[in-house]
Amino acid sequence: MKALVLQEYKKFAVEELPVPAPQPGEVLVRVKACGICGSDVHGMDGSTGRRIPPLVMGHEAAGEIAAVGPGVTVWKAGDRVTFDSTVYCGECWFCKRGDVNLCDNRQVLGVSCGDYRRQGAFAEYVAVPQRILYRLPDNLTFEQAAMVEAVSVAVHAIARTPNLRDNTAVVVGVGMIGLLVVQALRVAGCKQIIAVDLESDRLQLALRRGATVAFKSDEADLATKIKNLTEGRGADAAFEVVGLSPTLKLAIDCVRKGGSITLVGNLKPQVDLPLQAIVTRQLTLIGTCASAGEYPECLDLIASGKINVTEFISATPPLTEGAQWFARLYAGEKGLMKVLLKP
Repeated sequence: MKALVLQEYKKFAVEELPVPAPQPGEVLVRVKACGICGSDVHGMDGSTGRRIPPLVMGHEAAGEIAAVGPGVTVWKAGDRVTFDSTVYCGECWFCKRGDVNLCDNRQVLGVSCGDYRRQGAFAEYVAVPQRILYRLPDNLTFEQAAMVEAVSVAVHAIARTPNLRDNTAVVVGVGMIGLLVVQALRVAGCKQIIAVDLESDRLQLALRRGATVAFKSDEADLATKIKNLTEGRGADAAFEVVGLSPTLKLAIDCVRKGGSITLVGNLKPQVDLPLQAIVTRQLTLIGTCASAGEYPECLDLIASGKINVTEFISATPPLTEGAQWFARLYAGEKGLMKVLLKP
């Protein structure tokens, strides 16, 4: 099979690799579309330590089952599926209570971090455990289905956050995940959704997708403007979808006393924390990681049109062009959001 291999940092090549043989409890998926995640782009230069070459990356995928391994009875060849990016064990304390994203033995497809190497879906085929599979609604395309992992990150963040219905939330950073958070907030019944970003085109897209107000993050007295929209209190919740010290501070400044800040972005491993503001204003910081069983809900949200993902798909080139699209994303080409590679 053909696979896009990160041979060394910043260097990709299409190689011919053996087709994986599905092991007991696994299925072999013929990949139809696989998205280039921001974590892949950030990791291709070695800066994250989670994409150690040689590696086939890719964890946002959909396709059809080509073969099943021993012991697989629920699935059959030809079934249209997607799968969780997290390969969880199903047996540890966290898995048994439903927190599969916190699995003690958690692995992520397309990641090599020193502790493990798990080949991903930038290939014609990938083998995955049947426990992480999800069936696609009939009206969902493979391209739309490949977006479900990103949607699940947003929906899980919403599920982690209290007091959203009929209240006000600020989304700091409306790249693709932030735009999905905006849509998920609308589905959750949030009354006022305030989008904040440096890019005007992203703010316009946020307004089209459900934000009620949009501000550039470099505007003067932004926290005051948000307080003016909330009877002087500040927003009930904020979602920080960047992961930098200045954006975290902005999110904290925008919420009311007793409010919450849900931390979605993690561009930097460490940030400055205004401890006194958090303590004296009794704020709640909420961490959120990947998703924990929200895929069926997210597939339904996409299929019903309640969450639009098609607008975020910038290109669907063949897998053989993967290296050049990675380079364009790494260079920060303006206007590019999600690129889906098609083997």
